[in-house]
Amino acid sequence: MSRTGPIQYFREVRQEAGKVTWPSRKETIASTIAVFIMVLMASVFLYLSDQILAWIVSKILDIGV
Repeated sequence: MSRTGPIQYFREVRQEAGKVTWPSRKETIASTIAVFIMVLMASVFLYLSDQILAWIVSKILDIGV
C-alpha cells in the first residue's frame, strides 16, 4: 500500500464525495417522520413496560407485609 501526500488525499476525497447521491428533500422528510414515529412507539412501549414491572414489583413487595 503506497502512501499518498495530503494534496493527493484531498483530491481523492473530493472525487469520492462527488460520487455520493444525496437523498431528495421528500426522502429526507419521509425518513425523519419515520424516525419520529419509531421513537414515539419505542418510548410508549418502554414507558408501559416500566409501569407494568413497577406494579409487579410493588405487588411482590406487599406480599411480605
